Amino acid sequence: MRYYVTADVHGYFTELKTALINAGFFKDAEPHKLIICGDLFDRGCEALQLQEFLLDLLDKDQLILICGNHEDLAMDLLNDWENGSYLRKFHHDNGTIDTICQLTGIELGQLILSPEHAKNAFSQTPYIRTLIPAMVDYFETESYIFTHGWIPCWCIKNDSSMTYMPFAEWRTAPKPMWVGARWRNGMEAAHYGVIEPSKTIVCGHWNCSFGHCHYENDGGEFDNNPNFNPYYGEGIIALDACTPLSGKVNCVVVED
Repeated sequence: MRYYVTADVHGYFTELKTALINAGFFKDAEPHKLIICGDLFDRGCEALQLQEFLLDLLDKDQLILICGNHEDLAMDLLNDWENGSYLRKFHHDNGTIDTICQLTGIELGQLILSPEHAKNAFSQTPYIRTLIPAMVDYFETESYIFTHGWIPCWCIKNDSSMTYMPFAEWRTAPKPMWVGARWRNGMEAAHYGVIEPSKTIVCGHWNCSFGHCHYENDGGEFDNNPNFNPYYGEGIIALDACTPLSGKVNCVVVED
């Protein structure tokens, strides 16, 4: 099977489509699927177009969706709505509220004035009813593991050092560990030795320029000519192109 793999699309449908066109996704006559390693929405302004595109691929069995931390944020927002979660700066800053407005057609002022109506409308969107329920924590083939931040592991930070420790039974880790793993910097975890023997972990969540900057001395992280291309290291391929800054979505093609 041929897999076209992206991550952190964040509502930038045009950039995703451009990446897939350049990679040959739409002209591929062989069996193939798109894998998105989490974070579908919450940055760009094309949430509706992206949602429609993903629903079509899902219906054709051409899509594998990995849960990202922004999908967790959407569900956290809904589950805590009665406590005023829709008013919290955190959800506005992370783009969840903007996604609600895009997917429901409800303006921000209307959401604040009629929060229960907005909650009900958001709850009925295909994003909540179809896309998120279709998501998995990870997808695994013979040679690859696809996830969002990283596989569950322990991270111990001291004043001047950091230690990453593997979680042996990560495939069956409890939900809180998977939620925490979705916030991990995979490049950092891999650098400190948390990799899966004989496998390559393909992840998103953290801007690729981090790895290029800190481990390859290739540009800065956000300035000084940052490199937002996919980061390749021992046991890892990182894909988050930081689309709002780079203007692109990364896509790699693997067969397994």
